[in-house]
Amino acid sequence: MTHLTLGEPAPWFVAATAAIPRFHFSSVAGRFVLLGFLPNDRQVRLDALSALAGHRDLFDDAKLCCFLVTREAEAISKAVDELGMRWFLDADGAISRAYGALSAEGGEAPMWMLLDPALRVCFHLPIDQAALALSRCAGLPAVDRHAGVQLNAPVLIVPRVFEAAMCQRLIDHYEGVGGQESGVMREVGGKTVGLLSDNKRRRDADIADPDFRQALRARVNRRLLPEIQKAFQFTATRIERYIVACYDAGEGGFFRPHRDNTTAGTAHRKFAVSINLNAEGFEGGDLCFPEFGGRTYRPPTGGAVVFSCSLMHEARPVTRGRRYAFLPFLYDEAGEALRTENLHLLQQPSAANVAEAPAGSQADAG
Repeated sequence: MTHLTLGEPAPWFVAATAAIPRFHFSSVAGRFVLLGFLPNDRQVRLDALSALAGHRDLFDDAKLCCFLVTREAEAISKAVDELGMRWFLDADGAISRAYGALSAEGGEAPMWMLLDPALRVCFHLPIDQAALALSRCAGLPAVDRHAGVQLNAPVLIVPRVFEAAMCQRLIDHYEGVGGQESGVMREVGGKTVGLLSDNKRRRDADIADPDFRQALRARVNRRLLPEIQKAFQFTATRIERYIVACYDAGEGGFFRPHRDNTTAGTAHRKFAVSINLNAEGFEGGDLCFPEFGGRTYRPPTGGAVVFSCSLMHEARPVTRGRRYAFLPFLYDEAGEALRTENLHLLQQPSAANVAEAPAGSQADAG
């Protein structure tokens, strides 16, 4: 039986909680996470839960949360998910084995494991050492200081991708056609489905005109792609979606923490691009990457923020004015092969999923 050790990334998984049938563990990044792998022994389990109850105030869901992992369906049926404290059902023991709390032969090693805001291991202790585990949790630093130094997200900021006239043209396009409420992509019944969600409040306007797309593509190709190649050694050959997005303070526009490539229909995406069109025209609305602390990022008007689609990120609420942005995804030929392979898993492929080559070659309809 091998435990995860200091600094190792915790395996991601999807499991049922007491309230949610399919909870994606990767979504809890951005805070400390205490995992409690509970044993079958009833008394040991009760002792662990009693210790937690005496320190309930530690688990506020902002700095620290707790997940209790049990292999007993009966325990989940009686459990109640609360703010900062939830349950996972590990019926087949797969989660416990991945974390080293259960051997392949079924031998138990019940334990506490603390993960940092990037979901990497800080420590693990036997389940009967709850007092020590909770003492360490009580002494945790602020989330922004969990590394002991100021962290910067691995993002690239590139100014002067679009000139002022192009920024205004994009804004005028949005105002001319109007925006439609924007949803999120989720796995439902094995399909990637676009759904409206309380996690997002944004309106998007699609750009259908081929000449307009070509003008945008030329600027991305000549001004942005060389910088991505230099910074990330990645050669982007495809663009997904041409939209102008609007986060409106009147609607409290925001997009809560998420990742951009977690479904079969979005797995091909490699880098997300956010080009501000009016950086001086709004307050709030900046990008944040919770795995790296609370620092926010705002490119100048016409400038881009580029980041891996695997990074958790959020668009903070716009508090004044409207934030307009051009929001494509970039990928390569390997990604195109994956996108094509997974097309049957998209419930309703739409214009938002049309892919085109940045260099201005013939468009590839997806």
